[in-house]
Amino acid sequence: MGKLPHVVVVPAPAQSHVMSLMRLSHKLADHGIKVTFVNTDFMHSKLMAPMSNKDSQIHLVSVPDGLEPGDDRRDVQKLNESILRVMPYHLENLIRKIKESNEDEELTCIITDVTFWWPLQIAEKMGIRGAAFWPAAAGTLALSLHIPKLIEAGIIDNNGSMANNEMIQLSPTIPGISTSELIWNCTADKNMQNAIFEAALNANKAIKVCNWLLCNSALELEPWACELIPNIQPIAPLISSNWQRQPASHFLHADSSCLNWLDQQPLRSVIYVAFGSISFLNQCQFNELALGLEYVARPFILVVRPDFTDELVTKYPDGFIDRIAKYGKIVSWAPQQEVLAHPSIACFFTHCGWNSTLDAITMGVPFLCWPNKFDQFLQKNYICDVWKVGLEINPDHNGIVSRDEIKTKLDRLLLDKDIIANSSQLMEVAKKTINEGGTSFNNIAQFVQQLKQ
Repeated sequence: MGKLPHVVVVPAPAQSHVMSLMRLSHKLADHGIKVTFVNTDFMHSKLMAPMSNKDSQIHLVSVPDGLEPGDDRRDVQKLNESILRVMPYHLENLIRKIKESNEDEELTCIITDVTFWWPLQIAEKMGIRGAAFWPAAAGTLALSLHIPKLIEAGIIDNNGSMANNEMIQLSPTIPGISTSELIWNCTADKNMQNAIFEAALNANKAIKVCNWLLCNSALELEPWACELIPNIQPIAPLISSNWQRQPASHFLHADSSCLNWLDQQPLRSVIYVAFGSISFLNQCQFNELALGLEYVARPFILVVRPDFTDELVTKYPDGFIDRIAKYGKIVSWAPQQEVLAHPSIACFFTHCGWNSTLDAITMGVPFLCWPNKFDQFLQKNYICDVWKVGLEINPDHNGIVSRDEIKTKLDRLLLDKDIIANSSQLMEVAKKTINEGGTSFNNIAQFVQQLKQ
Protein backbone atom coordinates (compact mmCIF):
# COMPACT_ATOMS: atom_id res chain seq x y z
CA MET A 1 0.00 0.00 0.00
CA GLY A 2 1.32 3.46 -0.93
CA LYS A 3 1.80 6.36 1.42
CA LEU A 4 -1.10 8.60 2.42
CA PRO A 5 -0.95 11.79 0.31
CA HIS A 6 -0.73 14.91 2.43
CA VAL A 7 -1.14 18.55 1.33
CA VAL A 8 -0.44 21.83 3.10
CA VAL A 9 -2.95 24.62 2.40
CA VAL A 10 -2.02 28.28 2.98
CA PRO A 11 -4.77 30.92 2.60
CA ALA A 12 -4.31 34.67 2.55
CA PRO A 13 -5.41 36.17 5.92
CA ALA A 14 -8.97 37.24 4.99
CA GLN A 15 -12.26 35.47 5.67
CA SER A 16 -13.36 34.98 2.06
CA HIS A 17 -9.95 33.53 1.16
CA VAL A 18 -9.98 31.23 4.19
CA MET A 19 -13.54 30.14 3.38
CA SER A 20 -12.92 29.16 -0.22
CA LEU A 21 -9.70 27.27 0.52
CA MET A 22 -11.38 25.52 3.45
CA ARG A 23 -14.13 24.33 1.11
CA LEU A 24 -11.48 22.99 -1.26
CA SER A 25 -9.74 21.31 1.68
CA HIS A 26 -12.93 19.44 2.57
CA LYS A 27 -13.29 18.28 -1.03
CA LEU A 28 -9.73 16.91 -0.93
CA ALA A 29 -10.32 15.26 2.45
CA ASP A 30 -13.42 13.57 1.02
CA HIS A 31 -11.12 12.03 -1.61
CA GLY A 32 -8.72 10.59 0.98
CA ILE A 33 -6.14 13.41 1.03
CA LYS A 34 -4.78 14.49 4.41
CA VAL A 35 -4.92 18.29 4.78
CA THR A 36 -2.93 20.59 7.06
CA PHE A 37 -4.47 24.06 6.96
CA VAL A 38 -2.03 26.85 7.91
CA ASN A 39 -3.39 30.19 9.08
CA THR A 40 -1.59 33.04 10.77
CA ASP A 41 -1.88 32.89 14.58
CA PHE A 42 -4.30 35.82 14.54
CA MET A 43 -6.59 34.31 11.90
CA HIS A 44 -6.37 30.90 13.55
CA SER A 45 -7.67 32.27 16.86
CA LYS A 46 -10.57 33.99 15.07
CA LEU A 47 -11.37 30.78 13.20
CA MET A 48 -11.34 28.61 16.33
CA ALA A 49 -13.45 30.98 18.46
CA PRO A 50 -16.93 30.08 17.06
CA MET A 51 -16.21 26.36 16.65
CA SER A 52 -18.12 24.12 19.03
CA ASN A 53 -16.09 21.08 18.07
CA LYS A 54 -12.93 20.38 16.16
CA ASP A 55 -13.04 19.42 12.51
CA SER A 56 -11.66 15.88 12.36
CA GLN A 57 -10.96 16.03 8.63
CA ILE A 58 -8.73 19.10 8.54
CA HIS A 59 -5.67 19.63 10.74
CA LEU A 60 -5.70 23.33 11.69
CA VAL A 61 -2.33 24.87 12.58
CA SER A 62 -0.85 28.37 12.64
CA VAL A 63 2.34 30.37 12.31
CA PRO A 64 3.14 33.97 13.38
CA ASP A 65 2.48 36.93 11.08
CA GLY A 66 5.08 39.04 12.88
CA LEU A 67 2.70 41.57 14.41
CA GLU A 68 1.72 41.92 18.06
CA PRO A 69 -1.82 40.90 19.15
CA GLY A 70 -2.91 44.54 19.56
CA ASP A 71 -1.54 45.75 16.21
CA ASP A 72 -3.98 46.99 13.57
CA ARG A 73 -4.12 44.30 10.89
CA ARG A 74 -6.37 46.51 8.77
CA ASP A 75 -3.13 48.30 7.83
CA VAL A 76 -2.60 45.87 4.98
CA GLN A 77 0.73 47.33 3.90
CA LYS A 78 2.19 46.87 7.39
CA LEU A 79 0.66 43.39 7.65
CA ASN A 80 2.01 42.27 4.27
CA GLU A 81 5.50 43.55 5.03
CA SER A 82 5.49 41.75 8.37
CA ILE A 83 4.21 38.52 6.84
CA LEU A 84 6.93 38.50 4.17
CA ARG A 85 9.57 39.18 6.81
CA VAL A 86 8.47 36.55 9.34
CA MET A 87 6.09 33.94 7.97
CA PRO A 88 8.24 32.17 5.30
CA TYR A 89 10.76 31.03 7.92
CA HIS A 90 8.06 29.54 10.16
CA LEU A 91 6.16 27.97 7.27
CA GLU A 92 9.31 26.32 5.92
CA ASN A 93 10.09 24.89 9.36
CA LEU A 94 6.53 23.58 9.67
CA ILE A 95 6.71 21.93 6.26
CA ARG A 96 10.05 20.35 7.11
CA LYS A 97 8.60 18.87 10.33
CA ILE A 98 5.62 17.49 8.41
CA LYS A 99 7.92 15.85 5.88
CA GLU A 100 9.97 14.21 8.62
CA SER A 101 7.20 13.30 11.08
CA ASN A 102 5.37 10.36 9.53
CA GLU A 103 6.85 7.69 7.29
CA ASP A 104 3.35 6.54 6.27
CA GLU A 105 2.54 9.91 4.67
CA GLU A 106 3.97 11.79 1.72
CA LEU A 107 3.74 15.57 1.48
CA THR A 108 2.79 15.84 -2.17
CA CYS A 109 1.72 19.47 -2.61
CA ILE A 110 1.53 22.96 -1.14
CA ILE A 111 -1.67 24.75 -2.13
CA THR A 112 -1.61 28.49 -1.69
CA ASP A 113 -3.69 31.52 -2.49
CA VAL A 114 -2.54 33.12 -5.75
CA THR A 115 -2.22 36.47 -3.96
CA PHE A 116 0.01 34.68 -1.43
CA TRP A 117 2.41 33.40 -4.06
CA TRP A 118 5.61 33.07 -1.99
CA PRO A 119 4.75 29.62 -0.48
CA LEU A 120 5.17 28.32 -4.03
CA GLN A 121 8.82 29.41 -3.81
CA ILE A 122 9.18 27.36 -0.63
CA ALA A 123 7.58 24.38 -2.37
CA GLU A 124 9.98 24.68 -5.29
CA LYS A 125 12.96 25.02 -2.95
CA MET A 126 11.95 21.88 -1.03
CA GLY A 127 11.17 19.78 -4.09
CA ILE A 128 7.40 19.74 -3.47
CA ARG A 129 4.79 20.41 -6.13
CA GLY A 130 2.78 23.61 -5.80
CA ALA A 131 -0.80 24.54 -6.67
CA ALA A 132 -1.96 28.15 -6.95
CA PHE A 133 -5.60 28.71 -6.01
CA TRP A 134 -7.56 31.75 -7.19
CA PRO A 135 -10.44 32.31 -4.71
CA ALA A 136 -12.45 34.72 -6.87
CA ALA A 137 -13.98 34.85 -10.35
CA ALA A 138 -11.89 33.86 -13.35
CA GLY A 139 -12.71 37.28 -14.83
CA THR A 140 -10.92 38.99 -11.95
CA LEU A 141 -7.90 36.74 -12.46
CA ALA A 142 -7.89 37.50 -16.19
CA LEU A 143 -7.83 41.23 -15.40
CA SER A 144 -4.98 40.70 -12.94
CA LEU A 145 -2.94 38.75 -15.47
CA HIS A 146 -3.47 41.51 -18.04
CA ILE A 147 -2.03 44.25 -15.82
CA PRO A 148 1.25 44.41 -17.81
CA LYS A 149 -0.74 44.92 -21.04
CA LEU A 150 -2.96 47.56 -19.40
CA ILE A 151 0.18 49.43 -18.32
CA GLU A 152 1.71 49.06 -21.80
CA ALA A 153 -1.45 50.47 -23.37
CA GLY A 154 -1.36 53.48 -21.03
CA ILE A 155 -4.74 52.61 -19.49
CA ILE A 156 -3.17 52.42 -16.00
CA ASP A 157 0.24 53.46 -14.69
CA ASN A 158 2.80 51.32 -12.86
CA ASN A 159 0.90 51.81 -9.58
CA GLY A 160 -2.47 50.84 -11.04
CA SER A 161 -3.83 54.39 -11.17
CA MET A 162 -6.07 55.05 -14.15
CA ALA A 163 -5.38 57.84 -16.62
CA ASN A 164 -9.08 58.19 -17.42
CA ASN A 165 -12.30 56.50 -16.41
CA GLU A 166 -12.96 54.28 -19.42
CA MET A 167 -14.42 50.91 -20.30
CA ILE A 168 -11.99 48.08 -20.99
CA GLN A 169 -12.70 44.74 -22.61
CA LEU A 170 -10.07 42.01 -22.65
CA SER A 171 -11.67 40.16 -25.56
CA PRO A 172 -14.78 40.51 -27.72
CA THR A 173 -16.54 37.83 -25.66
CA ILE A 174 -15.72 39.04 -22.12
CA PRO A 175 -18.01 41.62 -20.43
CA GLY A 176 -16.55 45.10 -20.25
CA ILE A 177 -15.66 46.81 -16.99
CA SER A 178 -14.91 50.42 -16.07
CA THR A 179 -11.36 51.21 -14.96
CA SER A 180 -12.91 52.80 -11.85
CA GLU A 181 -14.27 49.34 -10.99
CA LEU A 182 -10.96 47.47 -11.22
CA ILE A 183 -10.53 45.68 -7.88
CA TRP A 184 -7.76 47.98 -6.61
CA ASN A 185 -9.67 51.14 -7.55
CA CYS A 186 -12.86 50.13 -5.69
CA THR A 187 -11.71 51.64 -2.40
CA ALA A 188 -10.76 55.15 -1.33
CA ASP A 189 -8.04 53.85 1.01
CA LYS A 190 -4.74 54.45 -0.80
CA ASN A 191 -2.83 51.87 1.25
CA MET A 192 -5.52 49.32 0.49
CA GLN A 193 -5.37 50.23 -3.21
CA ASN A 194 -1.62 49.64 -3.25
CA ALA A 195 -1.93 46.34 -1.39
CA ILE A 196 -4.65 45.00 -3.70
CA PHE A 197 -2.73 46.09 -6.81
CA GLU A 198 0.39 44.33 -5.53
CA ALA A 199 -1.67 41.20 -4.77
CA ALA A 200 -3.08 41.30 -8.30
CA LEU A 201 0.45 41.60 -9.70
CA ASN A 202 1.44 38.56 -7.64
CA ALA A 203 -0.89 36.46 -9.78
CA ASN A 204 1.58 36.87 -12.64
CA LYS A 205 4.36 35.50 -10.41
CA ALA A 206 2.29 32.60 -9.11
CA ILE A 207 1.28 31.14 -12.47
CA LYS A 208 4.91 31.03 -13.58
CA VAL A 209 6.01 28.69 -10.77
CA CYS A 210 2.91 26.60 -9.97
CA ASN A 211 2.25 23.06 -11.18
CA TRP A 212 -1.53 23.60 -11.09
CA LEU A 213 -3.67 26.72 -11.40
CA LEU A 214 -6.99 26.04 -9.64
CA CYS A 215 -9.85 28.52 -9.80
CA ASN A 216 -12.91 28.96 -7.60
CA SER A 217 -15.20 29.15 -10.61
CA ALA A 218 -16.76 27.00 -13.33
CA LEU A 219 -16.02 26.90 -17.04
CA GLU A 220 -19.73 27.14 -17.87
CA LEU A 221 -20.16 30.27 -15.72
CA GLU A 222 -17.26 32.21 -17.25
CA PRO A 223 -16.16 30.63 -20.55
CA TRP A 224 -15.02 34.01 -21.89
CA ALA A 225 -12.60 34.47 -18.97
CA CYS A 226 -11.35 30.90 -18.71
CA GLU A 227 -10.29 30.90 -22.36
CA LEU A 228 -7.93 33.82 -21.62
CA ILE A 229 -6.03 31.94 -18.90
CA PRO A 230 -3.72 29.10 -20.00
CA ASN A 231 -3.93 25.85 -18.00
CA ILE A 232 -6.67 27.09 -15.66
CA GLN A 233 -8.61 24.36 -13.84
CA PRO A 234 -11.99 25.68 -12.62
CA ILE A 235 -13.26 23.51 -9.73
CA ALA A 236 -16.30 25.37 -8.33
CA PRO A 237 -18.89 25.69 -6.96
CA LEU A 238 -17.33 24.13 -3.84
CA ILE A 239 -20.61 23.31 -2.15
CA SER A 240 -20.58 21.05 0.90
CA SER A 241 -22.42 17.78 0.39
CA ASN A 242 -23.18 17.52 4.10
CA TRP A 243 -24.94 20.45 5.78
CA GLN A 244 -24.14 19.00 9.20
CA ARG A 245 -20.41 19.27 8.47
CA GLN A 246 -19.97 22.85 7.45
CA PRO A 247 -16.38 23.89 6.69
CA ALA A 248 -14.79 25.66 9.64
CA SER A 249 -14.25 28.94 7.82
CA HIS A 250 -16.32 31.66 9.51
CA PHE A 251 -15.16 33.91 12.31
CA LEU A 252 -18.63 34.40 13.83
CA HIS A 253 -20.96 31.85 15.35
CA ALA A 254 -23.81 31.11 12.94
CA ASP A 255 -27.27 31.46 14.48
CA SER A 256 -29.10 28.34 13.28
CA SER A 257 -32.38 29.48 14.85
CA CYS A 258 -33.11 31.20 11.55
CA LEU A 259 -33.49 27.75 9.94
CA ASN A 260 -36.31 26.83 12.32
CA TRP A 261 -37.85 30.23 11.62
CA LEU A 262 -37.62 29.58 7.87
CA ASP A 263 -39.52 26.32 8.33
CA GLN A 264 -42.53 28.38 9.41
CA GLN A 265 -42.53 30.66 6.33
CA PRO A 266 -44.38 30.16 3.02
CA LEU A 267 -42.60 28.78 -0.03
CA ARG A 268 -40.38 31.35 -1.83
CA SER A 269 -41.46 34.20 0.44
CA VAL A 270 -38.36 35.25 2.40
CA ILE A 271 -35.83 37.96 1.49
CA TYR A 272 -32.36 36.97 2.74
CA VAL A 273 -30.27 40.09 3.45
CA ALA A 274 -26.55 39.62 4.10
CA PHE A 275 -23.56 41.70 3.09
CA GLY A 276 -20.58 39.53 3.96
CA SER A 277 -17.86 39.89 6.56
CA ILE A 278 -16.43 43.35 5.81
CA SER A 279 -19.22 45.53 4.37
CA PHE A 280 -19.97 48.52 6.57
CA LEU A 281 -22.85 51.03 6.69
CA ASN A 282 -23.13 54.37 8.42
CA GLN A 283 -26.11 54.85 10.70
CA CYS A 284 -28.09 56.88 8.17
CA GLN A 285 -27.73 54.20 5.49
CA PHE A 286 -28.54 51.43 7.95
CA ASN A 287 -31.78 53.20 8.86
CA GLU A 288 -32.76 53.34 5.19
CA LEU A 289 -32.01 49.64 4.80
CA ALA A 290 -34.11 48.72 7.83
CA LEU A 291 -37.04 50.91 6.82
CA GLY A 292 -36.88 49.70 3.22
CA LEU A 293 -37.26 46.10 4.43
CA GLU A 294 -40.14 47.16 6.65
CA TYR A 295 -41.88 48.92 3.76
CA VAL A 296 -41.70 45.79 1.59
CA ALA A 297 -43.71 44.03 4.32
CA ARG A 298 -42.52 40.57 3.35
CA PRO A 299 -40.72 38.01 5.54
CA PHE A 300 -36.97 38.69 5.76
CA ILE A 301 -33.78 37.50 7.46
CA LEU A 302 -31.36 40.37 8.11
CA VAL A 303 -27.76 39.61 9.08
CA VAL A 304 -26.33 42.37 11.28
CA ARG A 305 -22.76 41.73 12.38
CA PRO A 306 -21.60 43.40 15.61
CA ASP A 307 -19.39 45.71 13.49
CA PHE A 308 -21.88 46.32 10.67
CA THR A 309 -22.45 50.04 11.44
CA ASP A 310 -20.40 52.96 12.72
CA GLU A 311 -22.04 52.71 16.14
CA LEU A 312 -20.61 50.64 19.02
CA VAL A 313 -24.06 49.08 19.34
CA THR A 314 -26.29 48.95 16.25
CA LYS A 315 -29.23 51.31 16.57
CA TYR A 316 -32.51 50.49 14.85
CA PRO A 317 -35.16 53.07 13.85
CA ASP A 318 -37.60 53.84 16.67
CA GLY A 319 -40.15 51.06 17.02
CA PHE A 320 -38.66 49.03 14.17
CA ILE A 321 -38.03 45.83 16.14
CA ASP A 322 -41.59 45.73 17.46
CA ARG A 323 -43.16 46.54 14.09
CA ILE A 324 -41.32 43.78 12.18
CA ALA A 325 -41.48 41.16 14.94
CA LYS A 326 -44.07 39.03 13.13
CA TYR A 327 -42.25 38.80 9.81
CA GLY A 328 -38.60 39.76 10.37
CA LYS A 329 -35.71 37.70 11.77
CA ILE A 330 -32.44 39.44 12.71
CA VAL A 331 -29.27 37.42 13.37
CA SER A 332 -25.60 38.34 13.82
CA TRP A 333 -24.48 35.63 11.37
CA ALA A 334 -26.28 32.94 9.39
CA PRO A 335 -25.40 29.46 8.06
CA GLN A 336 -25.58 30.86 4.54
CA GLN A 337 -25.54 27.75 2.36
CA GLU A 338 -28.31 26.21 4.43
CA VAL A 339 -30.35 29.41 4.36
CA LEU A 340 -30.06 29.83 0.59
CA ALA A 341 -30.96 26.17 0.04
CA HIS A 342 -34.16 26.52 2.04
CA PRO A 343 -37.35 26.43 -0.08
CA SER A 344 -38.74 29.48 1.75
CA ILE A 345 -36.05 31.79 0.32
CA ALA A 346 -37.28 34.05 -2.50
CA CYS A 347 -34.22 36.25 -3.16
CA PHE A 348 -30.81 37.29 -1.88
CA PHE A 349 -30.08 40.98 -1.12
CA THR A 350 -26.27 40.90 -1.28
CA HIS A 351 -22.97 42.75 -1.61
CA CYS A 352 -22.04 40.37 -4.48
CA GLY A 353 -19.02 38.75 -2.87
CA TRP A 354 -17.87 35.83 -5.02
CA ASN A 355 -18.47 33.05 -2.49
CA SER A 356 -21.95 34.43 -1.79
CA THR A 357 -22.61 34.68 -5.52
CA LEU A 358 -21.67 31.03 -6.07
CA ASP A 359 -23.79 29.95 -3.10
CA ALA A 360 -26.91 31.65 -4.46
CA ILE A 361 -26.33 30.50 -8.06
CA THR A 362 -26.11 26.90 -6.91
CA MET A 363 -29.39 27.25 -5.01
CA GLY A 364 -31.23 29.01 -7.88
CA VAL A 365 -31.84 32.20 -5.86
CA PRO A 366 -32.32 35.59 -7.63
CA PHE A 367 -30.18 38.56 -6.54
CA LEU A 368 -30.66 42.16 -5.52
CA CYS A 369 -27.14 43.59 -5.92
CA TRP A 370 -25.51 46.24 -3.73
CA PRO A 371 -21.76 46.08 -4.48
CA ASN A 372 -19.42 48.48 -2.71
CA LYS A 373 -15.79 47.41 -3.17
CA PHE A 374 -13.17 45.15 -4.74
CA ASP A 375 -14.43 42.54 -7.23
CA GLN A 376 -18.08 42.99 -6.28
CA PHE A 377 -18.77 45.27 -9.25
CA LEU A 378 -17.61 42.60 -11.70
CA GLN A 379 -19.94 40.10 -10.03
CA LYS A 380 -22.79 42.63 -10.27
CA ASN A 381 -22.15 42.91 -14.02
CA TYR A 382 -22.29 39.13 -14.34
CA ILE A 383 -25.50 38.85 -12.29
CA CYS A 384 -27.43 41.68 -13.93
CA ASP A 385 -26.06 41.91 -17.47
CA VAL A 386 -24.64 38.49 -18.38
CA TRP A 387 -26.55 35.83 -16.47
CA LYS A 388 -29.62 38.09 -16.00
CA VAL A 389 -30.47 36.63 -12.59
CA GLY A 390 -30.78 39.85 -10.61
CA LEU A 391 -31.31 43.59 -10.36
CA GLU A 392 -29.03 46.40 -9.19
CA ILE A 393 -29.67 48.91 -6.41
CA ASN A 394 -28.96 52.54 -7.35
CA PRO A 395 -27.87 55.20 -4.84
CA ASP A 396 -29.38 58.70 -5.00
CA HIS A 397 -27.42 61.89 -5.75
CA ASN A 398 -26.12 61.88 -2.15
CA GLY A 399 -24.80 58.34 -2.46
CA ILE A 400 -27.56 56.94 -0.25
CA VAL A 401 -29.68 53.92 -1.20
CA SER A 402 -33.12 55.07 -0.09
CA ARG A 403 -35.85 53.01 1.54
CA ASP A 404 -38.02 53.70 -1.52
CA GLU A 405 -35.33 52.37 -3.88
CA ILE A 406 -35.02 49.21 -1.77
CA LYS A 407 -38.78 48.65 -1.75
CA THR A 408 -39.16 49.36 -5.47
CA LYS A 409 -36.38 46.98 -6.53
CA LEU A 410 -37.39 44.18 -4.17
CA ASP A 411 -41.02 44.37 -5.29
CA ARG A 412 -39.92 44.30 -8.92
CA LEU A 413 -37.44 41.46 -8.42
CA LEU A 414 -39.89 39.20 -6.63
CA LEU A 415 -42.36 39.50 -9.51
CA ASP A 416 -39.86 39.18 -12.38
CA LYS A 417 -40.66 35.82 -13.97
CA ASP A 418 -37.73 36.02 -16.42
CA ILE A 419 -35.17 36.50 -13.63
CA ILE A 420 -36.73 33.68 -11.61
CA ALA A 421 -36.61 31.37 -14.66
CA ASN A 422 -33.02 32.38 -15.48
CA SER A 423 -32.00 31.67 -11.88
CA SER A 424 -33.41 28.14 -12.12
CA GLN A 425 -31.60 27.55 -15.42
CA LEU A 426 -28.28 28.84 -14.05
CA MET A 427 -28.67 26.59 -11.01
CA GLU A 428 -28.92 23.58 -13.34
CA VAL A 429 -25.76 24.71 -15.15
CA ALA A 430 -23.87 25.05 -11.85
CA LYS A 431 -25.06 21.68 -10.56
CA LYS A 432 -24.19 19.94 -13.80
CA THR A 433 -20.58 21.11 -13.62
CA ILE A 434 -20.06 19.66 -10.12
CA ASN A 435 -21.96 16.43 -10.70
CA GLU A 436 -20.21 13.33 -12.03
CA GLY A 437 -18.92 14.01 -15.54
CA GLY A 438 -19.11 17.79 -15.16
CA THR A 439 -16.10 19.98 -15.90
CA SER A 440 -15.43 21.01 -12.29
CA PHE A 441 -16.01 17.45 -11.08
CA ASN A 442 -13.50 16.15 -13.62
CA ASN A 443 -10.92 18.84 -12.79
CA ILE A 444 -11.03 18.00 -9.07
CA ALA A 445 -10.86 14.27 -9.82
CA GLN A 446 -7.86 14.79 -12.08
CA PHE A 447 -6.11 16.96 -9.48
CA VAL A 448 -6.71 14.36 -6.75
CA GLN A 449 -5.41 11.56 -8.99
CA GLN A 450 -2.22 13.52 -9.67
CA LEU A 451 -1.75 14.23 -5.95
CA LYS A 452 -1.86 10.49 -5.31
CA GLN A 453 0.75 9.68 -7.94
